Amino acid sequence: METQDPIPLFDELVQPAASPVPDLLYLPRAALLDELVQALAETTQAAVSAQIERIRAALDQATTPPPAAANSPAMIAMLRTHLHEALDQIVAAHTTERAHYYIERLVKSISEERTSAINDINLNRWKEYDDILTDSLWVIDRRDSSGAHMADYWGNFIPQIPHQMMRRYTKLGDWVLDPFAGSGTTLIEGQRLGRNTLGIELQASVAAAARQRIASEPNPYGTQAEIVVGDSTRTDYPALLRAYGRETVQLVLMHPPYFDIIKFSEDPHDLSNAASLDAFLERMSQLAAQVQPVLERGRYLALVIGDKYVKGEWVPLGFQTMQAVQQQGFMLKSIVVKNFEETTGKRTQQQLWRYRALMGGFYIFKHEYIFVFQNV
Repeated sequence: METQDPIPLFDELVQPAASPVPDLLYLPRAALLDELVQALAETTQAAVSAQIERIRAALDQATTPPPAAANSPAMIAMLRTHLHEALDQIVAAHTTERAHYYIERLVKSISEERTSAINDINLNRWKEYDDILTDSLWVIDRRDSSGAHMADYWGNFIPQIPHQMMRRYTKLGDWVLDPFAGSGTTLIEGQRLGRNTLGIELQASVAAAARQRIASEPNPYGTQAEIVVGDSTRTDYPALLRAYGRETVQLVLMHPPYFDIIKFSEDPHDLSNAASLDAFLERMSQLAAQVQPVLERGRYLALVIGDKYVKGEWVPLGFQTMQAVQQQGFMLKSIVVKNFEETTGKRTQQQLWRYRALMGGFYIFKHEYIFVFQNV
């Protein structure tokens, strides 16, 4: 193949100097496709490899600041490492036919977007979603404390849970319902991701504090994030949604009290004050029945809950609550086990709990569950 001048594709290549993803490149889509089509037209593996090496060399020289049109449809954002991996695969192909197959696949990932009905994940570029978890064991070192997120509310779940659930099970602009809004973790994360959120909180003071936190978080997509004060087990959900011009939501996230492990208030309607375990489970079943009609058919409900000890006996509260939700016709899709290394109540008592475990013949809780259901 003849030696050519530097390809025009990368005259416009940009890599934002202050990008939160240093590996991210913005490429002129049409020019990149032209160069790949040229590689596809080559009839020998040597010629294909030479063309791919030219593209790779140009990528390595990209240092210019981003233009104003970086987010234009004419540009495509790609991770440098993933693009290099795709190019490496083409060069390493043993036959020209196989190299052409890899090129065609790369062209498809650049020129076509294929998403499902429930999220914005482009399945033609699925390898680039390294941050989305797909395994059933989540080991998360520390909670996200960025922006408005804080860990001062006893019993709130880590922001990574609603983040992952919304990335997997919602699209931009979808609506998410959180019947146990607490400090507003779900609503803050939804605002970041461009999801509209509705939360219900029993305590007016907690709801007020959550509203302040949500208001302090940037809202780049102009979405709604609303908390109403009320008992989530006795809320008229169709009426609530109609107040916001909605009939359904696309995701329900529930992180209820783990029965009576933490007493959140003196309110008799508080699930942490349920008269018995059976009463707690009955009310959780009622809640599942109430949200089921407003959750769009085929969409998902995630329940986050753990187990407890009572007088030396392990109570499988998580699975009992799971069954309470299943009784309302939800189909169980996945069970995720998530670690936690430290809780507020045990933060300074690690050695004491280790002693108690050795003496009492039990194991210390280091996990909780995320039960994922589909409204079928």
